[in-house]
Amino acid sequence: MIVAIVTFHLAKPSTLDEITKTFQSTAPRYQGMPGLLRKNYFMSEDGRRAGGIYVWASRADAERVYTADWQKMVESKYGSPPDIEYLHSPVMVDNRDGTISVAA
Repeated sequence: MIVAIVTFHLAKPSTLDEITKTFQSTAPRYQGMPGLLRKNYFMSEDGRRAGGIYVWASRADAERVYTADWQKMVESKYGSPPDIEYLHSPVMVDNRDGTISVAA
């Protein structure tokens, strides 16, 4: 498994209510996405930085999504290009369904 942390700086500070509405408008496009196991949206406490924490089955799955067109869409929507950091995630604990997943 791969964790990708996608971060962008907001053109102007946002409130949690404002950014939640924006995130809710984009969330459906990630439902059922091949290779995406989980996505959490986030915003910093000062409202100046936001992004997503993704758990992917593989880096190849993530890279199929993070295309130049996707990066341009993020920049046009939020006002700055995204920074993408990839991290290995060999084990994931999911307390919602009581499972522990180990990367293959």
